[in-house]
Amino acid sequence: MYPVSGTGLGLRRDFMKEFDALKSSNVDFMEVAPENWLPFGGNLEQVFGEYAEHFPFVIHGLSLSIGGPSPLDTAFVKDVAKFIKRYNIRCYSEHLSYCSDDGHMYDLMPIPFTEEAVHYVADRIKQVQDIIGQRLAMENVSYYAAPGQEMSELEFFRAVLEEADCDMLLDINNIYVNSINHRYDPEEFLLALPKDRIAYAHIAGHYDEADDLKVDTHGDNVKPDVWALLETAYQHFGVFPTLLERDFNIPPMAELLLEVDHIKKLQDKYSSDLTTGSAIA
Repeated sequence: MYPVSGTGLGLRRDFMKEFDALKSSNVDFMEVAPENWLPFGGNLEQVFGEYAEHFPFVIHGLSLSIGGPSPLDTAFVKDVAKFIKRYNIRCYSEHLSYCSDDGHMYDLMPIPFTEEAVHYVADRIKQVQDIIGQRLAMENVSYYAAPGQEMSELEFFRAVLEEADCDMLLDINNIYVNSINHRYDPEEFLLALPKDRIAYAHIAGHYDEADDLKVDTHGDNVKPDVWALLETAYQHFGVFPTLLERDFNIPPMAELLLEVDHIKKLQDKYSSDLTTGSAIA
């Protein structure tokens, strides 16, 4: 059973005055990065509480650095656990990458695709799950180099999910971006993922640097090929919760909600297909 349902949108502080528009929209759940909200107080805390009373929330972390060489920041994870409990957060997701060593690097660095890294990362995921008291969802990330690669991206991702016994945040755009940059078939990658581990999904826009180089920016509208890949996912896995990410070049709310509406239309279409038995199992 999914932790949330329907269509989602990442909540940015710029949206705090858009509560009425969002309440009447097709947004069913919202997502925040805990690092951007811990600690907080005053008016911001009050407004967030109003959002949390109306919308189910998931959180998507930026700094857990699950593959990093430094020890896990267990104090931070304990703070996240309190945040989860206070606001009834339905899911905690993070990037399958690392972003720190002696300090924070503000970039998501690729974990070497090796057996050793599988065991190392899975052990750290288990530590986090023990602290927060629920399953962590790991996101397939975009990457631009694969240092020390011994396994494919797909083999590595599946192995981590299995060994850690965690959930998956399925990022549709990242599959597409990686498929162009690393020359593989995005549908083959998608359909080889474990359906029963999907917690929810992300969809976002990217930048076309060149025909053979795409950059995951979350700063543009979702491209047609990425929408098509989401449709393929719904056809084969059934409809799952899907959230629109937009971090830069954010348009007016009415324009942004058009893409949320498009997710909703696709979900309605393939939910209907399921009731008539035409979706592929």
